[in-house]
Amino acid sequence: MAKFLAELLGCTLPSKGASPMFESKSHSRVGLKSSTKPKTTIFSTLASEKSLSDCKKEQQWKPSVYSSITPVCFPSPLIEKPKGKESMPQTPPFSAMFDSSGYNRNLYQSAEDSCGGLYYHDNNLLSGSLEALIQHLVPNVDYYPDRTYIFTFLLSSRLFMHPYELMAKVCHLCVEHQQLSDPDSDKNQMRKIAPKILQLLTEWTETFPYDFRDERMMRNLKDLAHRIASGEEQTYRKNAQQMMQCLIRKLATLSQYEEVLAKISSTSTDRLTVLKTKPQSIQRDIITICNDPYTLAQQLTHIELERLNYIGPEEFVQAFVQKDPLDNDKSCYSERKKTRNLEAYVEWFNRLSYLVATEICMPVKKKHRARMIEYFIDVARECFNIGNFNSLMAIISGMNMSPVSRLKKTWAKVKTAKFDILEHQMDPSSNFYNYRTALRGAAQRSLTAHSSREKIVIPFFSLLIKDIYFLNEGCANRLPNGHVNFEKFWELAKQVSEFMTWKQVECPFERDRKILQYLLTVPVFSEDALYLASYESEGPENHIEKDRWKSLRSSLLGRV
Repeated sequence: MAKFLAELLGCTLPSKGASPMFESKSHSRVGLKSSTKPKTTIFSTLASEKSLSDCKKEQQWKPSVYSSITPVCFPSPLIEKPKGKESMPQTPPFSAMFDSSGYNRNLYQSAEDSCGGLYYHDNNLLSGSLEALIQHLVPNVDYYPDRTYIFTFLLSSRLFMHPYELMAKVCHLCVEHQQLSDPDSDKNQMRKIAPKILQLLTEWTETFPYDFRDERMMRNLKDLAHRIASGEEQTYRKNAQQMMQCLIRKLATLSQYEEVLAKISSTSTDRLTVLKTKPQSIQRDIITICNDPYTLAQQLTHIELERLNYIGPEEFVQAFVQKDPLDNDKSCYSERKKTRNLEAYVEWFNRLSYLVATEICMPVKKKHRARMIEYFIDVARECFNIGNFNSLMAIISGMNMSPVSRLKKTWAKVKTAKFDILEHQMDPSSNFYNYRTALRGAAQRSLTAHSSREKIVIPFFSLLIKDIYFLNEGCANRLPNGHVNFEKFWELAKQVSEFMTWKQVECPFERDRKILQYLLTVPVFSEDALYLASYESEGPENHIEKDRWKSLRSSLLGRV
């Protein structure tokens, strides 16, 4: 499975002790006890096909911070939400759908209900045909879908159909069923239904704006918005224009962000190449750029929050999308993805890990390498205190890479007590229990925050992906009767919506352009260059290392 996820995220799965994204420490560091017991890796055992209740039993120990609130931040409503039709129960909010351990435990203890192709237990929507779920999304004069349903269905529907196909169906239902195509239709009815349709479109464009990079999506959106705005009500026209302008701004901002990432990627070079043309004596290191660990942790948090902010919720689903089991020839995402923000974020994690390892292996003198290690330990500790767990794990991964961990003489000069504490917090055993406990603490702090600094929660990203992957793989998308397994998608939406809340936090720290420029653009060593620098600092210890050292000197330096 690790290989699958590596390919999925655009990463190359390395040999043991190499790439930080999927790495376990391959050498014991001096001063720490080594254990013969293998550590649990990030990608432990792939769950086999399980029932939904079995999936939840395995996760009972992991309570949700957001079990009592609706975490997704939606735009302000244009209308008051109606009570709903008596014959069709309204989708309850997350607080009603989930208890502290996930699914409502009373779901299987009441009589069965069905309504228009939808299946309920205790007024909770569990499953339905795809067509019935689409019908349930579209408002009418007396009904507007609950926002948690809108988010959950728009997120999960892409497992079964393209967003542009869903948009076409929604437009058809709105036009045909609500008589938007009839100029002589009841104006009173139009006044009731038009703002509801506009609100649905607004929520779609606000929460899933990247769907509208597809020209077919944008064409349908403009057509439906034009039908609504062509009425006599000036308010509808104004709101439709605001919706379109906001969407265009978001898409333009994304394009600018992608251009910046492409420019950074195109100018990146290997550190060894730079060293050949520039003497090491005048090379800068991270401490000369920023000698305060807390300041560096703040700037790392800037980068993390900026990159998180551009990840759309649909990217989690698109990353693991598979063919619809009822249509073997139909792959919902056979076309090219519209964004790769998730992959770019994973690449940032790997870059930071390699940057840490490079900065440690670069100095010629042992005391300078030891000082660099202690500096990054302090940076990691400040990241932990801020709630920036992704940078924390990237720094730990960089210090645990084999070229760094083999520097025994250097580590002997390092006071490792603080590092041991951080490693304990991020220990992967028991499914990262210590980390998950710390994450819950940070999430709770965010809920009761008195300052913007206390709101920051940046999760260890590869573990979040792993959790969503297991949920998708462990539970079927469809039930034996062909119904969509909506109970599974409530849980998927809950996990993604927590992330949505965290990513919308604005970084409260002052930006330092000089530090940010260094972190994002300074050349780093490749894996081979790291090993060569490590061997040059502390010589090979066995024949295997000696042979590799000679090979690297020959291939990278042209020396024998």
